[in-house]
Amino acid sequence: MEPVREVFRRLDYRALGKIYCHRGGNAFWKAKREPCLRLGLRLARALHRRLKPGGRSLYVGAGVAELPALLMETLELGRKVSAFNLRKEEVRILNAACRSLPLRFRAEDALQACGRFDHLWLVSVLNDPERFPELSAVSYGRSNALALRPLAFEEEFREARRLAGRCFAKLSLPALVTTSEEELPWVTQWCKEKRLSCRASGRWPTALVGDPVVFVRVGERPRSSSRARRRTARPPARSSGS
Repeated sequence: MEPVREVFRRLDYRALGKIYCHRGGNAFWKAKREPCLRLGLRLARALHRRLKPGGRSLYVGAGVAELPALLMETLELGRKVSAFNLRKEEVRILNAACRSLPLRFRAEDALQACGRFDHLWLVSVLNDPERFPELSAVSYGRSNALALRPLAFEEEFREARRLAGRCFAKLSLPALVTTSEEELPWVTQWCKEKRLSCRASGRWPTALVGDPVVFVRVGERPRSSSRARRRTARPPARSSGS
């Protein structure tokens, strides 16, 4: 997609380096720019095969890595996308690079999004080390029983659970959820609580955070309880000699 490549050329990587890194931002983007574009385009093509034209997508914490998917949805599928990012400076940079395209990022909380969506992008949000340091350490296996701060972990868990639940509540079922492998348990647990079907597929690498991405089909059919399955199960066939 040439529009994606053009946007990547327009990005202010010097300014982005200060946002993404405490130091060494220029070197970071020099190393990550091409892989971010290449892997982003690959992921966008995979997403294209799973979405219908004309729907609505909610992107939580959308940044540079989400540009290929966002532009694919907007330009190729004619979908309406709502892209949220709490970093105001990054939003300014992204909107400047997309100035000639029908895509705008919003420097607001994604929970303010209105309406229903048949696609939710929730990648590296619930395990963000800046927002959820204790949860992140557990998700990535960097913590242990002695290093864990139980009260902080419990508080972060409640906040992440609330955020996830309110995002999932915006889905128009059946829906597609794009998330990371580390965040997949949040999706499966919500589906279990709501008795919804949940089917994950794919495993796509990413360049910036490095979390593999999966696609999850949610609510394609009601999830039957074990009791209901027992009631509707057929009795075993009897042998002809009985």
